[in-house]
Amino acid sequence: MARDKASSGTWSALVVEDDPDAGEFTRTVLEQHAGMHAVIAGDAESALAVLRAESFDLVLIDIELPGRSGLEILPEVHQLAAGVPVIILTAHNRVDYAVDALRGDVDDFLVKPVDMALLVERATALARRGRAWRADRTKTVLAVGAHPDDVELGVGGALAAHASSGDRLVILTMSGGSAGGYAEARYVEAKAAAQIIGARLIHLGFEDTHLDSASGPITALEEVIRDVRPDRVYTHSNHDRHQDHRAVHQAVQVASRDVADLACFQSPSSTVDYRPDRFVDIAEHLETKLRMLRMFTSQAHRDYMAEDVVRATARYWSRYMRGHYAEPLETVRSTMRLTSAPEQVSADHAPGKPADG
Repeated sequence: MARDKASSGTWSALVVEDDPDAGEFTRTVLEQHAGMHAVIAGDAESALAVLRAESFDLVLIDIELPGRSGLEILPEVHQLAAGVPVIILTAHNRVDYAVDALRGDVDDFLVKPVDMALLVERATALARRGRAWRADRTKTVLAVGAHPDDVELGVGGALAAHASSGDRLVILTMSGGSAGGYAEARYVEAKAAAQIIGARLIHLGFEDTHLDSASGPITALEEVIRDVRPDRVYTHSNHDRHQDHRAVHQAVQVASRDVADLACFQSPSSTVDYRPDRFVDIAEHLETKLRMLRMFTSQAHRDYMAEDVVRATARYWSRYMRGHYAEPLETVRSTMRLTSAPEQVSADHAPGKPADG
């Protein structure tokens, strides 16, 4: 899920048009007169697949598409391309189309054949406005794990949600995980998983099963945090049987002391004292999390990596919020709304607190 094109100097646009001539006309106008890189998708499903793989500054959608209409896929477009302006195109100058489009939260409505100068003017203005809006809201998220796959298991869905919101992602792994397999192979797996959500991967070389927060990790983390400058940090909980997980938690606590938002994810080795008070809705991102976990083929034999276990765990935690799948978080400190990633706070019905009635 590459997310770096829209941060470059070139505007980018997705044109969803089933008429080849109309699509080519729009692409040519945008590229030659608006300075945009344009991609054409011929139907609704192709458009959604492109949005899952690439980022854009603008989406132009014809209403009448084979299969689902342009208006029907608007909710998914907004979910996959949060904050990206949408222009609806139609060959019919009908008031009901315009009303439906406005109800679908689109930014403009143009009737075909579209005047070239008008298309260039509207497209340029909206792309510029959308990029400025997203830049103002884009946050940097740092997720710290002791071993490869720790982060993906704990907050893979949350990170996918951040990616869909355009946030910058960094995954920091403190050790190569040599106790659980070949470190070189696990690095390749971690790199492949990070690429799915467009995350930068930082791999440190601390010795697996011998992490000690007082003997180097704090200094290493402080250096990474100075470089990355995160707005939010995710890491292990202190309520964990694994000594490496506890050591990383303690080191992150110290090193991220100036970061306003710190939360702890659940690991397979978490104890019954792990008691989350925040829940991230990952219903739209569970499949992405599972794709990330599939990259760790060397760990596929472990029970907690089984897809049915991952699904069941996410389904269990959803009982504390509105939604079907969730990831739990223990809050250390929080500004509560540093990101637009979907999140629910359920302190009243968190584990260990009685429900009403």
